[in-house]
Amino acid sequence: MCGRYAASRRPEDLVDAFEVEKWEPEETLAPDWNVAPTKEVYAILERPLKDAESRRPVRQMRVLKWGLVPSWAKSPEGAARMINARAETLHEKPSFKKAFSARRCILPADGYYEWVTAAEERELEVEGRKKRPRKQPYFVTPADGSVFAMAGIYEFWRDRTLPDDHPQAWWATCSVVTTEAESGPLGVAPAEGPRSLADIHPRMPLMLTPDHWDAWLDPSRTGLDELRSLLAPPPEGLMRAYPVATAVSNVRNNGPELLTELEGPEVATLF
Repeated sequence: MCGRYAASRRPEDLVDAFEVEKWEPEETLAPDWNVAPTKEVYAILERPLKDAESRRPVRQMRVLKWGLVPSWAKSPEGAARMINARAETLHEKPSFKKAFSARRCILPADGYYEWVTAAEERELEVEGRKKRPRKQPYFVTPADGSVFAMAGIYEFWRDRTLPDDHPQAWWATCSVVTTEAESGPLGVAPAEGPRSLADIHPRMPLMLTPDHWDAWLDPSRTGLDELRSLLAPPPEGLMRAYPVATAVSNVRNNGPELLTELEGPEVATLF
């Protein structure tokens, strides 16, 4: 899954990397090393410009809220639970299938965080004894230092309690597409700890390599078979994972120090 990630790259760098045609500098977000659900995030998407004569899709960088609200929802209350969309069921889930067909995006990140349960607590869980588990966070990022392009979907929701000209009348929200975690060796593995992403968690964000960006963003691709082919995972061995301080577990903590690699886990795990 993906419940927290880091996004600290300059918007100008993202515009260059993704060949964005339009973005509004006034929408610049501060670097965020602890992105949590319901926060605003950058998204790369293609759609016609509002009020433009041409209906040609234009590649844009927009600010969306993380936590998808379906267009038919009566309220946005469930957004915090809609942060992930499983690749295997995107085409059939009512909350996601229309967005998957017509509103796909890329959510650029430095990488994402995942937590591994401590050894003693995991044994207690197996025994059925109640105890809040201590977990070791890991940061997962491309081994070559490139931008981590997460597949996403987005949706628009109209708040009917507000007038049309209200700045918050329309919500633009998104969800991260997840897939089965890689079981092959990491591109760069820590000295001690997990040897694959599946060792950390059974799910991971679907990473899009640059050769898949155009096809994923193209809104003219709507055929189910063609769309499902876009969900193929990238080659294994492109990622690295390393332990980071447990400070990232508190969403109030934020700063580049959260990405500092530890020499070893702070919490003993089963690896």
